[in-house]
Amino acid sequence: MHGACVEAGLTVQLFDPTPAQRRRLERWRVSTFWVMLVGYIGYYIGRGNLSVAMPLLSKEFGYSNEQLGIILTISELAYAVGKFTTGPLADKIGGRAIFLAGLVGAIAFNLLFPLSSTILMFTIVWSCCRYFLSMGWGGIVKTIGEWFEPERNGTVMGLISINFQFGSVVATVFCGYLVYLGAGWKGLFFYPAGVMSLIAIWAYFASRQSPHDVVPEVRFGRHAGKKTSLAGISEHPSERNVWSVIRALLRIRMFRQLLGFSFVAHMVRSIFLFWTPKFLVDMGMGTVAAAMTSAIFPLLGCVGTIFLGWYTDRYAKGGDRARAMWIMLIGLALSFAIVAALVPYRLEFQVGIIVFLAIAGFCLFGPYSMSAGCLSLDIAGSAGAGTCSGMLDGVGYIGAALATWGTGVVADRLGWSQVFWMLSGCAILASLSAYGMSAAFRRDVRERRVLAAVSA
Repeated sequence: MHGACVEAGLTVQLFDPTPAQRRRLERWRVSTFWVMLVGYIGYYIGRGNLSVAMPLLSKEFGYSNEQLGIILTISELAYAVGKFTTGPLADKIGGRAIFLAGLVGAIAFNLLFPLSSTILMFTIVWSCCRYFLSMGWGGIVKTIGEWFEPERNGTVMGLISINFQFGSVVATVFCGYLVYLGAGWKGLFFYPAGVMSLIAIWAYFASRQSPHDVVPEVRFGRHAGKKTSLAGISEHPSERNVWSVIRALLRIRMFRQLLGFSFVAHMVRSIFLFWTPKFLVDMGMGTVAAAMTSAIFPLLGCVGTIFLGWYTDRYAKGGDRARAMWIMLIGLALSFAIVAALVPYRLEFQVGIIVFLAIAGFCLFGPYSMSAGCLSLDIAGSAGAGTCSGMLDGVGYIGAALATWGTGVVADRLGWSQVFWMLSGCAILASLSAYGMSAAFRRDVRERRVLAAVSA
């Protein structure tokens, strides 16, 4: 059997692989999958270290939560700019290339961070680091989209999306152990840079951009699937540029809804990710205990992400993944509200606070992961995956930038209880947005059925 696709402006005939070629392609697919999974954990080792370092920076330099929030806010904006610019670049030069470039840049700026000593320099260096870190996810979505059939988007992206949840776990446990060993705040950046360097070397040799880099003109991965993307973005490079992809995406009602969802979901997730260790320290925990305890929440997020991807691949009616998302987000809002009510009692209800933060992790990370992962591939396909995920994350991290600074202000002036009431309100907004996506998806399905019936 054979088929055709458009490559480099030419129509290329694709052939099914021989058994030997298929075994070789399967080995490279598995290897590339593991590079994208483990490699992004490396990204988080060089990103999640700052949240563990913040209590130490506060102790070393006397910084308030509001001052630490400045570093987070400016660097989140740099991350958002990176998402808007490097996502389309991944579509142009390839996901693997942009993924490796981001990893190398993040290593360099992690090494530079401990050489700084003022809020200004910390902010500049960390913003540059976050710009390079922004390259990772777009590179992953683009690469995974090349290697796997579209029919497997939910399951594969659900599995691959545990990398940033588990990456948060690894980063906090690793950095907590470094603090326990007495490495100091500088060691929280030097040692992760060393680990990331080893990962970068392995990633270079153990991955390939697409099946055609292994066996030219083969029907495998995305070319072996039958499911089409919602945006219908052209495979022909001469018919596709950044603006044509953006226009195609904005015509999709669900994508427009998803932009609003991403804005709110990133706010909640960034507050949860960056401020939890500091919150637990302020509640009376030691720095090491807070770092280790905060690893529980993204660990439960891994379970939620895999569950949601698996469930929506099999049981989402007509592909309506957003319905399960808004139901989980209601659970998130309730969990945050209970934590807000328990905060005034501090460590008297420590177990309750930890349990409901863990439930929040389960309910949050699944819907969050769905937006710029599986749904990006459903909407844009491999041809526009980098641009799509970049736009969603870019808009999202603008919201995250506002939220991370605002959280420091609210925590200093009103207390942590008000922070969690704010989080509960944001979770309700995210749930309403996901409900709107579900409704928009169902309307689109009905309209397509009507058009199909008229055409028939």
